[in-house]
Amino acid sequence: MANSQNPNCRATGIGSTPHTDVITAVDFVQETFADIPFWPQLPRRAFRESIYAQFSEHLPGVRIDDEAERIWIELGADWLEEAEPFYAAFLEEDPSSFAISAEYAAGLHALLARGPLRDVWAVKGQVVGPVSFGLQVTDQDLRPSLYDEMMHDATIKNALRQAQWQEAQLRQLCPHTILFVDEPFLSMVGSAFASLSRETVIAALEEVFTGLEGWTGVHCCANTDWSLLLETSVDVLSFDAYEYAENLALYPDELRVFLNRGGMLAWGIIPNTGEAAETITLDGAWEVFDHALSLFERKGLDRRDLLPRSFITPACGTGTLSVPVAERVMRLARQLSDRVREEYGLD
Repeated sequence: MANSQNPNCRATGIGSTPHTDVITAVDFVQETFADIPFWPQLPRRAFRESIYAQFSEHLPGVRIDDEAERIWIELGADWLEEAEPFYAAFLEEDPSSFAISAEYAAGLHALLARGPLRDVWAVKGQVVGPVSFGLQVTDQDLRPSLYDEMMHDATIKNALRQAQWQEAQLRQLCPHTILFVDEPFLSMVGSAFASLSRETVIAALEEVFTGLEGWTGVHCCANTDWSLLLETSVDVLSFDAYEYAENLALYPDELRVFLNRGGMLAWGIIPNTGEAAETITLDGAWEVFDHALSLFERKGLDRRDLLPRSFITPACGTGTLSVPVAERVMRLARQLSDRVREEYGLD
């Protein structure tokens, strides 16, 4: 764990923004999330910055058709040939072999180019989770790549090394780092649409979490079996509190264990979809957060204990929104953070 200082409802973002100009995006993030800047993923800048393509650069068998905006895994003899240097690089334990290039993450490189960041509390990075990648990126026969045992293993190891490389780079900007593993499709676990065990999911995530030195986070913007994530060693559970606070509150015993071991919650209060993203006000966001805290209090979890161990964020990334609406959503997250910190006397 990076350090023992509490986040005290500081604000940060999830990852994607709709900007196409990288400097504009990084400037906005640094201005809006001055305490905890993150590097912006820019899916509208290029297909290779979309969530699954962005972290596929070093994977064996990966194929990208930029014009068709398609990514898939070509399994077979070629895969085995490409897997040999991949695993050789992995066994060298040098994360620089898994560096994410500027072609895939312009926002990350633009932020790194600014050098050490002054007066920031932490800096945040993110990587796509191996479960969501494996469920959404198929092989040449349109079968989820997660169901190929060797490909699934490579996906986990790729996520680990790319997260380690990011962490080392971000530590040059600020010694306190937070690395989120984004798992939007954990909602499929346990459903008829995904045949994988609880143990498989936990093992995949743990391989990434335990390989990092700073704070780790997991972001799931849909409903899922929250007890599964709370069972891992993750430091920060990031969730869509606008839609799913009531669902997470159904796990009070697991939450209590998680919080007692030092776990933290990133409350995605500001909606990032539909009319709500365009119309919610600061007062409305305050009411949503207050109601969410009340749900947890009814389960015996005191808000005075929760608030110091909390972050405020948008419900998810903003890359699908228009630039004005996305900026509105992110600014509201920061404004809510400021108001909560002032109202509750959080340093």
